[in-house]
Order: sequence, then structure tokens, then C-alpha cells
Amino acid sequence: MKRTWLLFAQAVTVLLAAYFVVATLKPEWLNRRGSLGGVVAVIEAPAAGPATIAPGSLSAAAKKASPAVVSINTSKAAQLSPRSNDPWFRFFFGDQGADQPQVGLGSGVIVSADGYILTNNHVVEGADEIDVTLNDSRHARGKVIGTDPDTDLAVLKIELDKLPVIVLGNSDSLQVGDQVLAIGNPFGVGQTVTSGIVSALGRNQLGINTFENFIQTDAAINPGNSGGALIDVNGNLEGINTAIYSRSGGSMGIGFAIPVSTAKQVLEDIVKAGKVTRGWIGVEPNDLSPELAETFGVKADAGVIITGVLQNGPAAKAGVRPGDVITGVGEKSIGNVQELLTAVAGLKPGSAARFALQRGSDKLELDVTPGLRPRSPVRRVPNPTE
Repeated sequence: MKRTWLLFAQAVTVLLAAYFVVATLKPEWLNRRGSLGGVVAVIEAPAAGPATIAPGSLSAAAKKASPAVVSINTSKAAQLSPRSNDPWFRFFFGDQGADQPQVGLGSGVIVSADGYILTNNHVVEGADEIDVTLNDSRHARGKVIGTDPDTDLAVLKIELDKLPVIVLGNSDSLQVGDQVLAIGNPFGVGQTVTSGIVSALGRNQLGINTFENFIQTDAAINPGNSGGALIDVNGNLEGINTAIYSRSGGSMGIGFAIPVSTAKQVLEDIVKAGKVTRGWIGVEPNDLSPELAETFGVKADAGVIITGVLQNGPAAKAGVRPGDVITGVGEKSIGNVQELLTAVAGLKPGSAARFALQRGSDKLELDVTPGLRPRSPVRRVPNPTE
């Protein structure tokens, strides 16, 4: 009897050891089921560890930047018709004065632990109330600190503690082909991350802003993304998403973002002085063409030709004339109108700067003391992403 019991115990021990080895090394063998039970046999991948990141994944960048991207909801009071109280008007046309408040949707990026948020001017323009929703579901009332229609940027401020802050990147080092992510709240569905590449740099003459130096990307950008973040693979902010080219209103693979280098300068000026200060000389510039060169009798083959000069403006006082071709401002060479606008805007009002010109076949230099650039009239952004 003892011998029988000892054999049984040894057999059970061996079977348990074998089961443990199979369960550890080949668990799929134990998961197989026959067809009689009506259960389909499948093969499952082993569960990945919580810290495992798939090769090529951009999840780390998205995780780093997403908490600092906010959703912005705006509302404007209903605009009553000036004739809404006229009984005859109401009789023929109905109660058209009872309009609903206008609401808007956009995104923003927290750039300071003090609560400063960068977004687009067209997102908050004319808003009576601004509600900011963080990724952790906290809400706060947004206050407009300042706006800059010339670049379509605005700075808001919220009063909350322990705010997530995005890291500013270096947009000047971006190259065509670099991977980027766009983060925002498209169509109000909630925070969304899309990926793409930098399609082009320095896009201008699009008629969107006065000062244009856009990053073009094919990362999907849709209505609601305006003011959101364009980040690099390290999760650093490279641009503020602004507009799209679209025939349908949705993404067609052509989106534009304002470089963070521009946004940073606007942020600093607005926080410091409540507005952006730019230089202005009072001229009407045009890109140089053979026709214009022949019309004004100028021998230049590069630069920006001045077709008009404001009387008593800074340029006129310095001696600039119609037909002059500006080839340089300070140490910067000028090749087109956008470069001239950017160079002049960067000058300090009241401080003289050296301008290189060509008049006819003569080259000369003039010291021009720029004035303060007048504020541009408000205009709508074509195909904004708000």
C-alpha cells in the first residue's frame, strides 16, 4: 500500500511540474480548444509591459505636449437688428431680432506656469466670454491680454494652479521632411493628435496675415484646431496651427502654422507692453519686375521697388523716392516685399537704420528713422481652422 501511494504521489508531482513548465514556456498549448465546444482557436500576442513603446511610435512626444494644449470655447452676445422693434418690420419679416448667441471653437497652448496661453486672434476676436478647458477637464475663464492681427496671434491668461507647460522648440532649425504632430480639438470631438511632416517652410504671399512665414504641414488640421500646437518628435512646440487650404472645409493635407519664433516675440511684446511694436517707414513696395524697372528707369536686377512714398512719412523725410529699389536693411539683404516688411517691422521706432538703395544706375545708402507701424484693420482669415 505504501508503495502504491508513493508511486501515485510521484506521478502527480511530475504532472504538476510538466504543467508548470508548459504554462510558462508554451501557454498557447493550454489555450487550444477543440471544435466540439464551439470555441474558435486563436493565437494571441503576449501582453506588452506598461513601459514598452512600439518602434517608431510618437506616443512619448504626444504624452509630453498634450497636457498643455487646451480647448477654447467663445461666445458673443446676440446681435439685435436695428429694426427689430419696428412692428411693421416684424410683421413682414418675422422676429429676426431674437438671434442666438454666436459660439466659436478653437484651441490654445499653455506656454507659462503663470497661466499665459497662445492662440489665434481669430479664435477670440470679439468674444464676450472665453472658456478654457484643460486636458484634465479643469475649466477657467480666459482673459485677453493682447492681440496681434498682423500675425493672427493672441495671448490669454487663466488663473489656475499647477498648470502643465509646453516646452518651446527652435522653429528656425526645422527642415522639410521633419516629422511633426498637430494637437487640438477639431470639430469639438475632444483632444486629437495627428501626424505628418513639414511640407514646406517660409510660405508667404497667401493673403492670410500681414506678416507671413508659415510652416506648411500635411498633418491633418481641421476646424477647431486653430491655436493648437504643432510639435516635433521630442514634444517641443514648433508652431501655432492657424489655417488650412481646403475646398470642402476639412483637411486636404495642406495646413499652415505660425513658427514659434514669431509667436515667442509676439508673446513677449504683449506681456511686457500689452501690444506689439513694429517699425514703419510709409512706402508702397512692389516686387521688382522687368516692366517696373523699365517704367522707373532703374538698372537693378534684385530688390524691392518703391512705387509710392507717403508724404511727410519716415521714408520721405529720409529722401526715399518713388522708383528707388531697396536692396538691404541694416545687415539684411532684401529680395522681395515680404522680406522688406519683416525687416522694417523688426526695426525699433525712433532709431535710425541704414537702408541700401539703387536709384537709376547709382547705388546709395540712406539713414531712415522708422515710425510706429499703425494697427492693421481687422480682417478674416481665409479657411481658418476655428
